[in-house]
Amino acid sequence: MELLRKKVLRYIREHALCAPGDTLIVAFSGGADSASLLDILAHLPGYKLRLVVAHLNHLLRGVESDNDELFARTAADRYHYPFVLARVDVAALALKTGFSLEEAGREARYAFLREVAAKYAAAAVAVGHHKGDQAETVLMRLLRGAGGSGLSAMRPKSADRMIVRPLLSLRRPEIEAYLQKGGLPWREDSSNTAVRFLRNRIRHELLPYLGSFNADIEERLCRTAEALAADEELLETAAAGAFSRTVAVTASGAEADIDVLCLEPLPLRKRLYRQALQAVKGDLRRISFTHLAAIDKLVFAARPNSELTLPGGIRVVRAYRSLRFTRQLEDPLPAGGELLLESPGDYPLPCGGRLRIEEHAETCAAGQAAGAYTLAALAGQLQFPLTVRYFREGDRFIPMGMNSRKKLKNLFIDRKIPRHARKKIPLLVDRGEIVWVCGVQAAEQMRAIAVDNGVPRLLLTYTAAVARY
Repeated sequence: MELLRKKVLRYIREHALCAPGDTLIVAFSGGADSASLLDILAHLPGYKLRLVVAHLNHLLRGVESDNDELFARTAADRYHYPFVLARVDVAALALKTGFSLEEAGREARYAFLREVAAKYAAAAVAVGHHKGDQAETVLMRLLRGAGGSGLSAMRPKSADRMIVRPLLSLRRPEIEAYLQKGGLPWREDSSNTAVRFLRNRIRHELLPYLGSFNADIEERLCRTAEALAADEELLETAAAGAFSRTVAVTASGAEADIDVLCLEPLPLRKRLYRQALQAVKGDLRRISFTHLAAIDKLVFAARPNSELTLPGGIRVVRAYRSLRFTRQLEDPLPAGGELLLESPGDYPLPCGGRLRIEEHAETCAAGQAAGAYTLAALAGQLQFPLTVRYFREGDRFIPMGMNSRKKLKNLFIDRKIPRHARKKIPLLVDRGEIVWVCGVQAAEQMRAIAVDNGVPRLLLTYTAAVARY
């Protein structure tokens, strides 16, 4: 038993998984993996870790699940460690979210473990994944079309350093031999034999079949994952630098300049897409190599405006030379639709931004032309009440400098204003006519003329919610 503990200790030190005296949350299902994990950490020489045993009852196997719960509580008592329990109806969660049972269980489990870690101010959560789990994960991701990042599979510790895997250097037979030698009990999960789950089919059917070609297939798959993980670490570091200079993250999503993006090599571009999706979506669940390739195709497409919908309700929108990642499934219509302006004042607008109307504005010089964000109006040019509304199909107006009507849609196209932004641009309307496309173009009827010594009566200032469209 001491040999195995020393092997785990070397692995912990090699990957800096924890430090002496740390508080660790032990994810304890009652299976052989978690039973050995708890015992090894409890007896780790020189570490004196403060351990907390955490068990989640998935409520999937009736009495068997209840017995697992009792076993976990008993184990915590035996080692004199705090015990934390939660019960989650994973079947109901799967129905509610549309996840598979496996996905729903994983989501519930890790959410619970992170909660416990926060409660105890733990350094990390220790889970019992071993080499067999790693080999299965590599094959699962290969079947789903993962790239290098996915095939690097599970790391010794997660990106946020909160999940650590001290047993990742061990094989399942080593773990069982350790428990048997110490006379330590464990539970068998009957659902682990159900081949309706992909991981179980890989464990019971695919891995044994591949083993007929190479008896050491598990080790080979783990080595492949390690090699890819080392390469991935270097590429991720490079991608992080590229991300900061290429992608802007906002409350509404992430955006990149396509001309800048195209300067990056393909391997970095795909990692930039992953990082943008992570920033917007919060995870990369169901995002595969195929999706990243589709995004790259969008970037180089001949059409200036096109989009993709990805798993999780994520939209990737190509708008001229901009690439946007957003959770928004459709452009929101402004709340309230229209805003009536009865008199001069400072008005917040339905889709964000403000419109300020000042009477007898001294800052407005005589004969000042209408600009994109300011509009000078002379006596009689505007008549209250005015209306602010937003784009409707078929809208037309006469742009300044022209003598015929132009479709507003064509103005937006000429100015390369992306579709997602068009319904958020306020239109100032006077007696049924669009007199100002705020921030874009004034109408011909607003051309200033010199009267009253050239002093305008009104100055309108539009402040956009964002710096640019």
